[in-house]
Amino acid sequence: MKLSLAIVALALAVPTAGFAQDSTAVASNGEYPNTFSSGSANISPFTNKSRRFNDWAISFGAGVPLVQSADLTSIKNGNGKNLFGYSAYLSIDKAITHAFGINLQYDRGETRQGWFNTKNAAPANASVNQKVGARTQYDAISLLGDVNFSNLFRRVDNHSPYRWALHGYAGLGTLAYRAYQKDENGQRLVTELKPFKLGSMFAQAGAGLKFKVNNRIDIESRVMYVITGDDEFDGGGDKYSAINQREEQVSDNFFNATIGVSLKLGKHESHLMWHDPLQEMYYKLDVLANKNQDIEVCKKGDLDNDGVCDDWDRQLDTPAGARVDGAGVALDTDLDGVIDLYDKCVTVPGPVENNGCPVVTSVPVTGGAVDEKETKLEGIEFDLNSDRILPSNTPILNNAVDYINSSNGTYTVIGTTDTRASESYNQKLSERRANNVKNYLIKNGVKSDKLNAVGRGEKDLKYPECNPATKCPEWKNRANRRVYFEAK
Repeated sequence: MKLSLAIVALALAVPTAGFAQDSTAVASNGEYPNTFSSGSANISPFTNKSRRFNDWAISFGAGVPLVQSADLTSIKNGNGKNLFGYSAYLSIDKAITHAFGINLQYDRGETRQGWFNTKNAAPANASVNQKVGARTQYDAISLLGDVNFSNLFRRVDNHSPYRWALHGYAGLGTLAYRAYQKDENGQRLVTELKPFKLGSMFAQAGAGLKFKVNNRIDIESRVMYVITGDDEFDGGGDKYSAINQREEQVSDNFFNATIGVSLKLGKHESHLMWHDPLQEMYYKLDVLANKNQDIEVCKKGDLDNDGVCDDWDRQLDTPAGARVDGAGVALDTDLDGVIDLYDKCVTVPGPVENNGCPVVTSVPVTGGAVDEKETKLEGIEFDLNSDRILPSNTPILNNAVDYINSSNGTYTVIGTTDTRASESYNQKLSERRANNVKNYLIKNGVKSDKLNAVGRGEKDLKYPECNPATKCPEWKNRANRRVYFEAK
């Protein structure tokens, strides 16, 4: 039984130990391999050559098991006598991250429990009084999860080197054992369990404290609690025997305290489980802090005093008082070639000769029964049966504000409609449109004495052919629904 378990453990250990040499060393030149895989020209995919840490280790140790929960225990029934057993373990450890790993572990040992040590002679009438002694030889293979709590909960402001680490372990495995019982009639085998059976499953969990001797060796003290799941593990005999009826527990459990050594495998300088990712950040910050970085801002000065350094100023002779953009160029909002500093109509394009303001010209236009005199002031159109000024028309009206303010004349705001309603309704609708535009202009800075609002209803059509007797395209009807300006 012991030989078969040992062979299985060795067969699993040999290939894993062979692959433990495939990681790469921590770079000593200050450059770190790029391990991303997004496809950028400056990065490379993660491979074994990109790895920087050892992540395999072999651990072994020995200790003392102490039965705690059983019908024959080492403490309660033994009355404090020497009933300590022995144990040993061997494991292959693989670090997945700096805070988690997986261990394949083989355990072998012997527990001693009952009223006396089986190495000693049994007291008289031991079987009659049920004061028997027992020992159990066991072999186990288990897979353990390993959590490095020191790395998992390390404080971000703790950037000092550390040599101690608290680990937590938990896992499942298969257990094989031989339980012996001794009384005044001698010692005999009472229970035997073969490995890899359904009833041989067991669990163990515990904690260990590791000390880093150097980059290759760790020393660890560990306490594990083993749950056998078997009421016959303690050597009490058949589960219905008088001894096994003493306690209600159906699992004979024990503590296993050990001291061991871990040998870290690989050709690199450090092991992944001892790596603190924050250390690299602190190192780089210290390097930057120690560098003498004398950065001279605005080396060439700002000769035109526009607030933009001459190092990146594209206009070095900006006039005093002119507003500039981020490149130091004077602003020209209406792009008419006259900068805002000298432009008297900032938002309306105009020639340089007229200080950036448009030149007023009048063009007589006749149509239908009404003569229309339009200037370069642009009119606006309205939706059907609506006097609401559309957002798309506000830039036109804002230009009209600047134009009217820059001129000396007065203007009539004229509202019109199409012919698709009664004449009286259209008259009132045109008046509302004209008054809305007039109020907008006054609200935005035009003096009220420079404006007059008039509604002409359907009597002032831009396309006179659109009368109630004809059907016009919608674009012509929309052009008839307008407000325009007439200079007096």
